[in-house]
Amino acid sequence: MIIMGVSVKVATTSNGFYFSICWFLLILGLSLTPPLVFSRTLSDDPDPDSCDAVNPNEFQKLRSDQITVLINGYSESRIPLLQSIVAAYSGSSIVSSILLLWGNPTTPNQLLDQLYHNLTRQSLGTASISLIQQSSASLNARFLPRTSVDTRAVLICDDDVEVDKKSLEFAFSVWKSNPDRLVGMFVRSHGFDLQGKEWIYTVHPDKYSIVLTKFMMMKQDYLFEYSCNGGVEMEEMRKIVDQMRNCEDILMNFVAADKLRAGPIMVGAERVRDWGDARNEEEEEEQEVREAGLSSRRVEHRKRRGKCIREFHRVMGKMPLMYSYGKVVNSVGEQGLCRKSGRLVFCDRD
Repeated sequence: MIIMGVSVKVATTSNGFYFSICWFLLILGLSLTPPLVFSRTLSDDPDPDSCDAVNPNEFQKLRSDQITVLINGYSESRIPLLQSIVAAYSGSSIVSSILLLWGNPTTPNQLLDQLYHNLTRQSLGTASISLIQQSSASLNARFLPRTSVDTRAVLICDDDVEVDKKSLEFAFSVWKSNPDRLVGMFVRSHGFDLQGKEWIYTVHPDKYSIVLTKFMMMKQDYLFEYSCNGGVEMEEMRKIVDQMRNCEDILMNFVAADKLRAGPIMVGAERVRDWGDARNEEEEEEQEVREAGLSSRRVEHRKRRGKCIREFHRVMGKMPLMYSYGKVVNSVGEQGLCRKSGRLVFCDRD
């Protein structure tokens, strides 16, 4: 029996009379099913929701029991993967809405129409889904404040990272306990090269100061701080992001650390698949997904990001990034190993 908008015929036992109950079932279905909201926006304005339209004093009044997911999309070769990622997020009860921010202005409208159709057809939950075609490829656009966002928390993420639902919900619980911090699963660090006497972008084994936008959870206030506040300094640093076509995540960490005087929080995850990581050894078709990213094509990626750190430091006249230590995990398991069935496993596992 199909409920939504399809005429269903039912036979009576008395005289075999068939009658249509289409509208009755339609109304019944709508009354029993939570409303789904889908929208397709073709934006000709690089700033569709200007800073003037957002009141930062209202952010604290927004709902904090759910989160809005902002996914940055650019590569057409990643569309099948993107559809799977959106469907997975839509199946979580903590997700209020999903905004797919399409940043490739050369993508044909026909392809975006098909993408939107697939996103709505494959939705697994009640989260609203919007596809916003932006008029430029600026990475700054992923941090624009948007009046359509009705939650205090937002998740900024990429189109090549799959996160399991349990890990998503755990990260959100950590954020709710630390709403002023950036929370993420992928971290890097700044450092100072004593020999070269300059700031660098690096990885430390025991500390971090930068959360990547592969998965970055924050309060919506920081979107306003990044895009609307900071005067000429922030304007100059946003221009650096556009010139480098990189480093928007580093700049957001500068913004948050400068406001809070504290570093980000790294959370553990049960299953996170990073398709864009250059260290993947996969089949040829999966290699296309990996090479399609804006960052993975750069041979001197780390050096370029180090240059961003130095430029942001120059403009601000200070280094606001602060180190954090350790990782928050969702369980404390046994550390000891025992031999079971001929294998060494953690002692508390079968």
